[in-house]
Amino acid sequence: MQAKINSFFKPSSSSSSPIAASVSSDTDDGLAVWENNRNVIVNTYERRSGIVDRSEVLKECIGKPLRKGSSSASKNLNKKRNYTQFHLELGQSDFLLRHCAECGATYAPGDESDEKNHQSFHKNYMHGIPFKGWQNERAFTSSSFNKNRIVMVLDNDSPAHRNKVQEVVKMMEVELGEDWILHQHCKVYLFISSQRISGCLVAEPIKEAFKLIAPHGDERQLKKESSSPSTSIQFGNIVLQREVSKRCRESEERVDNGAIVCEEEAKPAVCGIRAIWVSPSNRRKGLATRLLDTTRKTFSNGCVLEKSQLAFSQPSSMGRAFGSKYFGTCSFFVYKAQLAIPGPTR
Repeated sequence: MQAKINSFFKPSSSSSSPIAASVSSDTDDGLAVWENNRNVIVNTYERRSGIVDRSEVLKECIGKPLRKGSSSASKNLNKKRNYTQFHLELGQSDFLLRHCAECGATYAPGDESDEKNHQSFHKNYMHGIPFKGWQNERAFTSSSFNKNRIVMVLDNDSPAHRNKVQEVVKMMEVELGEDWILHQHCKVYLFISSQRISGCLVAEPIKEAFKLIAPHGDERQLKKESSSPSTSIQFGNIVLQREVSKRCRESEERVDNGAIVCEEEAKPAVCGIRAIWVSPSNRRKGLATRLLDTTRKTFSNGCVLEKSQLAFSQPSSMGRAFGSKYFGTCSFFVYKAQLAIPGPTR
């Protein structure tokens, strides 16, 4: 029985197909030959290097060669993370724009460029505009100025000088209003301290002014302050000065928009103080007084003006307090400043 089954599966020597193997049974070892020829599986192994090539791994995985400089590869390899700061709006009043109480600027919090511009403007407003000096400048120095100086600029000076004045005027307009401070007949005095313009005075020639009628009680208050005891104590050659910080009244801290009452009779005047400004960090240090003293000495060639020949434009409450202290009376001279006269086109 076993022999008949073996003879049935013996293939023919002339054909290797399964049909021929079922018909022919002459060769006894036909099944062994067929197994040797058909059922042999050859496995070939190749040793790989220890350094793994990522491009070869990608070729094997994807099946397509990775071209150098392709857009997909550059996007994946050169893509940087974006660390954008997001903010939550929870009903806060200054979410979009924030107002700086010191410099008055409005900026968008979270905006890098806007915050950088605010920081630059804030520093210039509080401490003064940077100034490295000019080769040809009208500088006035004094022993009381220490290492500081005052520079005068006229309308016929070089464009670089006038451009710097315009930059200072833009800073003054933040507090004093726009489009009236400067015109072509003005003389500008810049107070230079630590390579910054810490103060500015704009003067113009005038012919007449009016005496200010002091409000009731201001003259009496001024006399009381002037008669205050001395704050210096002397021990031989050593003088000790006591520093007194006066608290300003509430009326001096706000801008007075009320009318100014003056006498009807006009008096002759020579110099009109159109505007005066000192950076906030340098106020109450005598800068405005030094600017006025220099203006009196240099405004008219060959003579020093008396204080009675000066007049202020319509002063605010702070300007009125400073004028009362400088002139020694609340009834100093004021005048009405005209709008800025446009200069000739250059």
